[in-house]
Amino acid sequence: MNRTDLVWAVGRVTLGTATRSLAPLRVYGADRVPRAGGTVLAFNHFSWLDPPVFGAASPRNFFFLAKAELHDVPVVGPLIRSFGTYAVRRGESDREAVRQMRRCVHDGNALGVFAEGTRQRRGVPGEVKPGAAMVALQERSPVVCAAIHGTQLWKLGNFQPVSVAWGRPVSFDDLPANGKGYREASAEIERRIHALWRFLVDMHALGRPRHAAPPE
Repeated sequence: MNRTDLVWAVGRVTLGTATRSLAPLRVYGADRVPRAGGTVLAFNHFSWLDPPVFGAASPRNFFFLAKAELHDVPVVGPLIRSFGTYAVRRGESDREAVRQMRRCVHDGNALGVFAEGTRQRRGVPGEVKPGAAMVALQERSPVVCAAIHGTQLWKLGNFQPVSVAWGRPVSFDDLPANGKGYREASAEIERRIHALWRFLVDMHALGRPRHAAPPE
């Protein structure tokens, strides 16, 4: 077990338990996440609470991609780095970040990407940026989409329930690793994330049944 895996093991017991206590969590379709092999996990993003929730909801350790500014924040920066988080400069061409992302997947790891690039303040999923698709196409790795719902409503004191739904792995081997391919793959990732999120909205309206199959 390497250092990052050890941090994840401890984090699941400590941070994961705290997250589930503060934001009652329901997870759908976790068995769809491949347990091995290079994989891109594409998430939507509402809140600072999303990273620990996705971490608690994932059956597999993964490496996050986070904005570079967070790495400079006291306490937060060292914490996220200990989990193997990569830094990326938003709004800039960050060749080093892309290289690290590709290497992560190439080495057989799972890479977690907030596919919209930033938090969505309106409380609904937004437009997916090409980063997740670019890594998947260049490394010919599958993408597993996942949606989160509830964190956009969560605040200290209200402890709103939160749910995560995982889609099935999708391969884009038939698309070229160029701008056209990135756009087409991103559109499909966006469609899947939005469908998973709408499923979660319906599940919350039904009282969050324990067993339900998310869309593909």
